[in-house]
Amino acid sequence: MKLLKGPKMAMIWTVLRIWLGIQWLEAGIHKITGGFDATGFVNGAIGKAGGDHPVVQGWYANFLEAFALPNIDLFNILIPLGEVLVGIGLIIGAATIPALVAGAFMNLNFLLAGTTSTNPVLYTVAILLMGANPAAYYYGADRILVPYLKQKMIARRQKHKNTRKPEHIPAH
Repeated sequence: MKLLKGPKMAMIWTVLRIWLGIQWLEAGIHKITGGFDATGFVNGAIGKAGGDHPVVQGWYANFLEAFALPNIDLFNILIPLGEVLVGIGLIIGAATIPALVAGAFMNLNFLLAGTTSTNPVLYTVAILLMGANPAAYYYGADRILVPYLKQKMIARRQKHKNTRKPEHIPAH
């Protein structure tokens, strides 16, 4: 397992991460510039929930009908924006793990809605990169940001611990 996470393998993970980021960025930009509206997609997914062998599970169709459709204007903003942010994060290697989780979550929802396309591939790459963890962002902004943020959090915790008043212990 150590072999998969070393600096040499990090080059491969970086290429894969950047490729995945480009996929997300292009998809998000296309939606933003193309006048994206998820209404047809959501209605199509709901329609795939019927019959003897439904492509979309009933519980997911119920979620789409009860929550996504009434809030479609919000989804029309969140989906393209999320795709662009995931893409940028993965390309520069900043907030890599949250970007991978968000991307995988979006892929999972697209799959649950009955759309295969590239979603299984993108989902699998995201899971592999999550498994590579630090090697996935070894050549990226997180290589600097993660240790810096950890150091700041530790210093803040230590400062809070030192300024906390001692608890009053009642006399017996």
